[in-house]
Amino acid sequence: MPPDMPLETTARNAPGAPSFRTTALIIGSALFMEQLDGTILATALPAMARSFSVDPLHMSVALTSYLLSLAVFIPASGKMADRFGARTVFRGAIALFTLGSMLCAWADSLSFLVLARLLQGLGGAMMVPVGRLVLLRTVAKSDLVAAMSWLLVPALVGPILGPPVGGFLVTYFSWRWIFYINVPFGLICMALASRYIADLREPAPGHFDMRGFCLSGVSLACLTFGLESASRGTSSLQATAAILATGLVFGALYIRHARRHTEPILDLRLMRIQTFRLSVLGGALTRITAGAMPFLLPMMMQLGFGLSAAQSGTITFMSAAGAIVMKSTARIALRRFGYRATLIWNGAIASCSIALCAAFRPSWPMAAIYAVLLAGGFFQSLQFTAYNTIAYADVPRARMSAATSFYTTFQQLMLTLGICVAAATLSATLALSGHGQPRLPDFSAAFLVVTTLSLMASPVCARLPRNAGDEISGHGQAAAARHG
Repeated sequence: MPPDMPLETTARNAPGAPSFRTTALIIGSALFMEQLDGTILATALPAMARSFSVDPLHMSVALTSYLLSLAVFIPASGKMADRFGARTVFRGAIALFTLGSMLCAWADSLSFLVLARLLQGLGGAMMVPVGRLVLLRTVAKSDLVAAMSWLLVPALVGPILGPPVGGFLVTYFSWRWIFYINVPFGLICMALASRYIADLREPAPGHFDMRGFCLSGVSLACLTFGLESASRGTSSLQATAAILATGLVFGALYIRHARRHTEPILDLRLMRIQTFRLSVLGGALTRITAGAMPFLLPMMMQLGFGLSAAQSGTITFMSAAGAIVMKSTARIALRRFGYRATLIWNGAIASCSIALCAAFRPSWPMAAIYAVLLAGGFFQSLQFTAYNTIAYADVPRARMSAATSFYTTFQQLMLTLGICVAAATLSATLALSGHGQPRLPDFSAAFLVVTTLSLMASPVCARLPRNAGDEISGHGQAAAARHG
């Protein structure tokens, strides 16, 4: 291969190379499995607590252990793919996740479950960023928007399906089946990855930044655990503050280290790339709302409306339906309006449509609730497709693995922060009202707080150049054709 030929071009033009839709759907299926598992578990925690003869509050460690594993190992994913090959790491990550799922199903104690969840988290930490890296390196820039749309649909469906599927399995079968269902998914994804995913790797992957890995791991683990602890109120205020402070101290130590290291595990120099930086910052504000939605909406439907888990799942699925509809329109919208205008105005529309959830009441016609959720899912999915593609528009190929690790790490932290902000708002309104459990006005306040934060992303996106991402969207050519 000539030294100046892009790796993605070689992979794309290889004889028998799969279409970008095939690649995106394989990666999206693995992402669906991980997202489904993350939300399905919460429904089963009371039944698992009875099985292990422990206090239900202690079961929160089953959630935090997985998040801790994600936080520690996501930064290493890009380097692992460069050294051992994207297909090898991606397939191995699915295998670890599947094995961890089987061990979770066999768990006979809480400590055994926690160890199995840590193994699951290691697999999940490698699956998502490495899968995205495969897509970025094998798909032409002109097809990237469509490919990312196909990838995002399973990721958005997973969190919505989790609560009703979990409720069904726990009610009619056993909590162990919430882990067993990952096994066929995992085996199919491994077989498809072996057949269709290219085993891309860097010819000179460089040295692994072990010191940076340790510093970032401690920092991200403490920040993730601290935010999760704050959102659930499982630790004292002093303990939570100490954990968060430790995370910030190690974060500062990592920043000092990264400035001196030539190839840090999380490359902060990527933030000098304007499109990447603004996608990270704007996307961070938007993802706070995205993280809060799967937490707030099912709880609002069950506690505020008095619906069952299955009934609330049917309603909340409409957000995923909106994301599926968006799949075929993202490329058209970005080609017509460009990235800057889409991110500014679509972001505002998406935030306002989610804010309308604050007005939901049992007296609303069900058709109106469906319409709001369908529109919210559509506009929010378009926003994330735009963020997830413009982020890599100007990233050099040699730094693509570092970019995916950095972006996914920040994304995971913001989703966790979304849960924390929503839970903290509910706790504050409960303290003010004196209620024993959240009521509809409490949920309304939480929805308004998180959507106010996502509205702040539009001014950030306004700093993008007008021609940002035109090579990906084709907006410049489309505008020239209209005025030609």
